[in-house]
Amino acid sequence: MTEGRYTEQQVLNLAKRAYEEGSAKFDIVPEKCALLVIDMQDEFVKPHWTPDWVPEATRQVPRIKRLIEHCRERKLPVIFTVYSKTHDYLDRPKTGPSMPGRYSELEIDRSSFFVEGRVWHELAPREDEIVIHKSSYGAFYDTPLETIFKNLGKDTVIICGTLTNYCCGTTARQAYERSFKVVFGSDVTSTDDPDMQEPELKVLRKGFARVLSADEIIEML
Repeated sequence: MTEGRYTEQQVLNLAKRAYEEGSAKFDIVPEKCALLVIDMQDEFVKPHWTPDWVPEATRQVPRIKRLIEHCRERKLPVIFTVYSKTHDYLDRPKTGPSMPGRYSELEIDRSSFFVEGRVWHELAPREDEIVIHKSSYGAFYDTPLETIFKNLGKDTVIICGTLTNYCCGTTARQAYERSFKVVFGSDVTSTDDPDMQEPELKVLRKGFARVLSADEIIEML
């Protein structure tokens, strides 16, 4: 390859390889890690309850539980996030209700959804574990999460939960922009449309995170 001269096919091949095979070149130091469990709450995990149910999230509960328990055994912080009713809903992006993903065409009473922010019972936080009540997709948006990570002395964020291409992916991008190392679980994150899982993993793999399976993460820790 001639320096400074790249054919179109060469740059396309470089990008394709990074999307499909790339791996972030940073070491994972267990003592510097914390696990972030994104939005594994009733509204997304409880079968048939809301139109926001993510069936794959329900199926992944045992795998996520195993990852949580492994981190607890290693004395690594486990931090949860949930959507809930905070500040009378005045603390969130104003255009949110206009998005088609809110399914405004459905005639359904949503008054009981995303109010308490209750983590699915099989993954219930311990009394000494932090639960971040967030108001938008990313867990760093208008929350104390960055300060918490810094006070814990952690520089590596391990992400699991739902949805891969919304809350999990946005959080990964926000963590990257704050100079955290990001480890993203490929089989402990889920989408409401399975066809969207791999495209999001490709983007994260190329530019934002080290993408690993739950088994690989546990082995690294």
